Amino acid sequence: MNIPVEKTPRLTIPKLGLGTWQLRDAEGQKSVENALRLGYRHIDTAARYGNEAEVGNAIQASGVARGDIFLTSKVWWENLEPEPLYRSLENSLSLLKTDYLDLFLIHWPTPAMDLEGAIKVLKAAKDAGQIRAWGVSNFPVKLMKQVEDLGETPAALQVEYHALLSQAALLEWCRPRQIVLEAYSPLAQGKLQDNETLAKIGEKYGASASQVALAWLLRQPGVVPIPKASSTRTQQANLDAIPLAAKLTAEDVAAIDALPKDQRMVKPDFAPEW
Repeated sequence: MNIPVEKTPRLTIPKLGLGTWQLRDAEGQKSVENALRLGYRHIDTAARYGNEAEVGNAIQASGVARGDIFLTSKVWWENLEPEPLYRSLENSLSLLKTDYLDLFLIHWPTPAMDLEGAIKVLKAAKDAGQIRAWGVSNFPVKLMKQVEDLGETPAALQVEYHALLSQAALLEWCRPRQIVLEAYSPLAQGKLQDNETLAKIGEKYGASASQVALAWLLRQPGVVPIPKASSTRTQQANLDAIPLAAKLTAEDVAAIDALPKDQRMVKPDFAPEW
């Protein structure tokens, strides 16, 4: 399948990616290989996932040229000082068996972080060709403002975003600045697969509730969902949500927009105040 791309001055990124959280060991590697075989060209991992070696092996085994794959990894919040951050990047590159990342993100912020110092390392890595673009993850508007106050603009912001959680404030921030908003947990960690509103809309198109939830995100400018999917069946179902995005009517979208938008699934102790 031909996956559309989202283009900005800093990024050209496939509109649908494969999240790899919890895809580990031989089975995890096989899942990533299957996704690449199906046509996925955007793979999202992180040092914290503990699966960069499997992702790297899958890319090598897939036969897909590295230049045809958009590959993202992330540095954990405990490694945001300049030297640990750089070591984390080098380790990610080594495990992923690649000379560069298409996108490298600060995974979570921390109140004690030297944001300016971290960004300097990210920019130096970009200048050195180790990363094509840098961005942040789990940054609320307050922290996005701090980045801008430093005179910087990240290429992407990755946050939890789905039909039960509004990210209106962050979208309002990102869109005029042409910052891509990547949506992790776009299916609310499985919660949306049984949603009656989404299922009812899906019946009209022969689609599942999950596919409708993905289509709702896919039709939004500047938004790139990255659902995790381990089975070939689910991976294909997520790809099949791409053409559905253009079919949703204004009435469909209004019904999804009317769902409660305050249900956050990812709430670690170290999360910022949203």
